Amino acid sequence: MTLQVPAHTAPNGEKPAGRIRQKNEEAILAAAEEEFARHGFKGTSMNTIAQRVGLPKANLHYYFSNKLGLYVAVLSNILELWDSTFNHLTVDDDPAVALAAYIRAKMEFSRRYPQASRVFAMEIISGGECLSQHFSQDYRTWFAGRAAVFQAWIDAGKMDAVDPVNLIFLIWSSTQHYADFATQIGFVTGRKRLSRQDFSEASDNLIRIILKGCGLTPPPASA
Repeated sequence: MTLQVPAHTAPNGEKPAGRIRQKNEEAILAAAEEEFARHGFKGTSMNTIAQRVGLPKANLHYYFSNKLGLYVAVLSNILELWDSTFNHLTVDDDPAVALAAYIRAKMEFSRRYPQASRVFAMEIISGGECLSQHFSQDYRTWFAGRAAVFQAWIDAGKMDAVDPVNLIFLIWSSTQHYADFATQIGFVTGRKRLSRQDFSEASDNLIRIILKGCGLTPPPASA
């Protein structure tokens, strides 16, 4: 279900030491997120990413062989984060607790990784060509399994009969809105940036609205 990232090997086939490699890759990915979010794939160059991260361009190619590989790595990172929070959902879970935790986790990703979320949104809006491999039959099977858990809760009378697929879409769109449309939120609220407390309060509000719409009682914030 993860994307294949065509990068990460040095010209001589060797790899840097683990800790140094991880630190440099994280810095490169953060810089790439910023550039891709601002200028899109076509408007971004490996040279500008190298300048932003403070590395020679040759060193950048040491970690990521080309711009496409780096772009796909940025997309892969955010998709793996999003999907990992949804992987362990089971029919035995309390739906109110599980949905609240998922909504809160997705909102935290929007707070911590807004640029990556925007890169993903732009890729999808432009047709999602670089994600065609990710959204394969395996992914559709995984998604159907998540929806089946929701349906099992409904069949067991644990929550109201809502459409599981559209419920998942609602959760995705409402949580990612706080990253993808942060500029709009800023215009409306008159605030340049939402604080950690703002995200926490927004999460509480989304949880109340979505769970009550499913006939569920929101758990305490600490649940």
